[in-house]
Parts: sequence; structure tokens; C-alpha cells
Amino acid sequence: MSNTCNHLHNLFNSLPKHKFPFNINEIPLNGIYILFEKNELAHNTNRIVRIGTHTGNNQLISRLNQHFVNENKDRSIFRKNIGRALLNKNNDSFLKSWELDLTTKASRILNNPIDFNKQKQVEKEVTKYIQENFSFAVFEVKNKEERLKLESKIISTISQCNECKPSLNWLGLFSPKEKIRNSGLWLVNELNKEPLSEKELFNISTFLQVP
Repeated sequence: MSNTCNHLHNLFNSLPKHKFPFNINEIPLNGIYILFEKNELAHNTNRIVRIGTHTGNNQLISRLNQHFVNENKDRSIFRKNIGRALLNKNNDSFLKSWELDLTTKASRILNNPIDFNKQKQVEKEVTKYIQENFSFAVFEVKNKEERLKLESKIISTISQCNECKPSLNWLGLFSPKEKIRNSGLWLVNELNKEPLSEKELFNISTFLQVP
């Protein structure tokens, strides 16, 4: 597994990197994104800390904006997980409120006692951390089923690698989610599913060859 993961790290690190503010003209409409985090290393290169995609057609840019720009943790589990770690690191009791999903109007009314000024403050802290510490690579996958299949297999390949370890200062080690702490990824799903086969890895490598 470590050889496959090493190949993936070298492959994805060879792609053009994007940081905030990113140029949407350089992002495909449909595809998979690979996140890297500052000071996180593996296989002698930047360590992959999250893999993600989207379900709606032509929604990759929108998904990236939900992570990097839009201050709404209920529309981005990535933002929610960053907030969880920041709050837990500071022993902040607002973590309990942060866990609540306020997507629906009924939920907002039910949870009206929440300190929404505090929530806005945490959202801004999450935005600052993400924009300052994360970069990403993307590659186009037009078919939804293929995107979801590849996303799952790439996640499982990396999470099952024994050589991909977070640094001692990685924020994710403060996550209340055990799967994040143990995997070194900002993910809790698809960690132990079927990894990439040699044929699938070869197909990705051929498709993504960078000049």
C-alpha cells in the first residue's frame, strides 16, 4: 500500500497547486480535489490531508467555495471539522453549539439560545485557518459515478498507508473525531474501503501526466 500511496503523493504533487484566492478559470467544472496542509509532509513531499469531490453536475468550484469562502459550517463538513479541532484545542465550551446543524429554519428557531456572534467569530477563524494553511490540486472527472468511485478508492489507499503520519503539531490531532486523529486525514468516511488497484493507479497516472 505504501508504494501506491507514494506514487499518488508524487503524482498529485506534480499537478498545479491552487491557493486562496484561486482562479476559477483554472478549475474544471467537474472533478476531484486533493488538499495539502502547510508543514504536513509524507513520502518526501507535501502530505495529502483530504480528498473530496461533489455530487451535483458542474459543482466543483461551488464545492471549493463552500470550503474556502462561504462561512457556513453546515454546508461543509470540512469546515465543521476544522472548527471542531480549533474549539477542542482551546477547550472552548462552544464546541457543543458548533455541533448543531442549523440548516433548517426550524432548527434555527429551536436552537435560538445559541450565541450567533460567537458562531460568526468561529466561522471567521475557520476561514482564516483554511485560507492560510491549505492548498489543493484538482483533476477533471466528468462522470459522477466515476468521481465518487475514485474519491473513495484514493481515500482508502492513503488512509491505509503506514507511512503517512501527521506531524506532532497537526491541528487534526485535537479533533474530537477519533477517525481523524488516527487516519491523519480530515475525513471520517471511506477510510477502510477498497483501495486503488494497480490498473486503476496506472490509468490515473496516464491520464494525469504533467508536461
